[in-house]
Amino acid sequence: MNLKKKLSILTALAVFQAFAAIPANALAADQSDSTPVNTAKVKSVEVIKKEQTIAESEVKDQSGTQTSDNDTTEETNPELESSGTDVTPVDPAAPADSEDTEGTEEESPAPTPVEVEQPSTSGHSGTAGGDLTLYMNSNKMVQDGKTYLAGQPMAVKNGVSYVAIRALVDRVGYDVKYDNTTKETIIISGEDELRFKTNSKIYTVNGEARTMKGAAYQQKNTFMVPLTSITQALNITYTVNQSAKTVVLKLSTKPVASFTVPKEVFAGDNVTYTTKYSSPKGLDIVDERWTGRQDSFDQPGTYTVTYAVQDSSGQWSDPYSVTIQVQKPNLPPVAMFTTDKEEYKMGEKITYIDQSTDDENAIETTEWDNNALAFFVPGPKTITITVTDKHGLSDSYTKIINITGETLYTLSDFNQLFTPVGGKFTFNGGEVPAMEKVPYTYYDEQSILIRSNSPETVNSEGIVYKESSIGQTRFMIHHVNNTGKNVKMYVVATNNNMYPATLEQQNMGFAGPSPFATVAGKLSIDRWFKSMQEGTGKLDVVLQPGESKLVLTELSALPMKKGQVISLYSDVFSDYRLDYNIIMIEENKDPLEVWSTLPVLDRDGVHNRGTYPNATRVITYDQEVGSKPSRLPLGDNASDPNLVGTDPMAYTDASNAGNFGVLYKITLNNVAPRTLISFNPRGGKYSGVALVNGQVVQISEGKSLSAPNEQSVLYRTGSYGESVTILFSAAPGSNLPVNLLFTPLPAEK
Repeated sequence: MNLKKKLSILTALAVFQAFAAIPANALAADQSDSTPVNTAKVKSVEVIKKEQTIAESEVKDQSGTQTSDNDTTEETNPELESSGTDVTPVDPAAPADSEDTEGTEEESPAPTPVEVEQPSTSGHSGTAGGDLTLYMNSNKMVQDGKTYLAGQPMAVKNGVSYVAIRALVDRVGYDVKYDNTTKETIIISGEDELRFKTNSKIYTVNGEARTMKGAAYQQKNTFMVPLTSITQALNITYTVNQSAKTVVLKLSTKPVASFTVPKEVFAGDNVTYTTKYSSPKGLDIVDERWTGRQDSFDQPGTYTVTYAVQDSSGQWSDPYSVTIQVQKPNLPPVAMFTTDKEEYKMGEKITYIDQSTDDENAIETTEWDNNALAFFVPGPKTITITVTDKHGLSDSYTKIINITGETLYTLSDFNQLFTPVGGKFTFNGGEVPAMEKVPYTYYDEQSILIRSNSPETVNSEGIVYKESSIGQTRFMIHHVNNTGKNVKMYVVATNNNMYPATLEQQNMGFAGPSPFATVAGKLSIDRWFKSMQEGTGKLDVVLQPGESKLVLTELSALPMKKGQVISLYSDVFSDYRLDYNIIMIEENKDPLEVWSTLPVLDRDGVHNRGTYPNATRVITYDQEVGSKPSRLPLGDNASDPNLVGTDPMAYTDASNAGNFGVLYKITLNNVAPRTLISFNPRGGKYSGVALVNGQVVQISEGKSLSAPNEQSVLYRTGSYGESVTILFSAAPGSNLPVNLLFTPLPAEK
């Protein structure tokens, strides 16, 4: 919606928010001068019930005397019931941009006769008028020479000036409804809809959230909203007259028009104009006029198009103009590639050179068909490239190359030599167990692992893990939401010491919520390693004695829907022992209020949880590897024994199956020249990353790796021996054990 339309359409409805609290059955001060005025009706949107009026049975005059047109209080909507909030009269004669208006004790003038208002059987109130005058310290309002009383006077609450919301319904002519499901008061004006809630700063206009400077509230069956926050947000013009003690709002009764065109307009293309219009008075739009409109612009350049509409009373809207920058016609991209040769032997590497172009240099996608690194069957091979620009225009190019009957490399030799780092290839995985094991030894660095992974699938709210720790601690948290509602997960840290404690967050890797466990697990490890590389994720939290705080707050950034997974890896250090509670609760609950009342959840009997010491395993190997095929097993509970710890919630010992959460620091000081280092899963599908010589390497780029007949390339040494360092931790959602393979590379031809 364009700005002018918003200003015009929303001006009346925003003023309605600010001042519409006129009692539906207010008595006239002088019955002989009364004029019947209709009130708007409240209808239940989602709950079928009898239609009822929004009515206030009582109104107070300026002297405080109550008058009533009958002795029966009409039924009111639940949303409009009194909140009992105490407010005081306020003098809003401060500058127009001030919210901190203080009330005064000055008496207001005696009221003039009030128009008698009777309930209406129609959907609209009386006709809308022009400017609306409000009186300070009073519920008096004047419009079109007639005086009305709002349900409550202007008031100040927490430094914010408030006025009644319903009075303007009868002045402007809106429909009013109430949604019993969402507990919202709904204002309808033409195609526009506003929704308000009691005790909320947020309201919506056609589904778009807006913020007021103070929360709406109820006062004696009158809905109160901020004055200047609404007028400032919607640019409603008003003037303050200190001597007369009045605030005059300029209410437009003109219809409002706007239109939009596509974000990009090209010469020669048909232009789509999307119009929007309405009348603040609810009148029909009967005519429109355009200036400068063209269905198609022949030449590039700048054009101004203006639009206006007329309502059934004959009043025209203000012109609404859009400046259109017409660009020269968009040309499709041009797809093109070459190869380094026209003919290749079987097993000979092919180099593809993408030469595609676009007039705006805006190629967004490139797709290849049949662009194998090598072919192993002779004959002609057809390769195609397709490129698409940001406007959706595409182009394709096809080239044919020839493969001779001569073989340069076998498939196995080619894969070992030329599969890119992070890429995968198939091989005979049955040969791996016969390879010689690297006879490595290890030692453990001091680090406590808190592994929260059971119940992996959480069926109800509760504490999934609780533990205390001091010093270097690593968290591994991996859970699935199966509660049937949106939830969030939190880590609550409590300092039960006599002294302030500091928690230093060192590295952070978080992923999710995701519907795929392997995706979340891989991303959490990827981000954890990158946090180590880049020094990001660092944060200090100080907890006073007896204080509880949320830590590792990335975990609770977004709610989890049913079936979604979160995965977190993080290293922290605390100078005093802290108590940790890892919880899953409904998304709208306050974790610091409810965590101590939650039940402790049982293990699921399949997945692992526990607290494990010595969670960083250091492997240093000085002998040569790579001169003959060999392997280094991890997570097999033989060469690499499981960590042993405890499950403090079940009061039992625990064994860390697969050693998930363990950080392996592997240094191979003598890797032979021309050695392929690759990753081979043995327990099932695997998707993760490793840090090789300081670089993050994907373990199978874009796809998972299958056991036992696939391997992913981690590194190749060159013509000289090297020292290679590998940091590895098993990705949640994947399967262990795994092997690092060391294979001599074939000779290059």
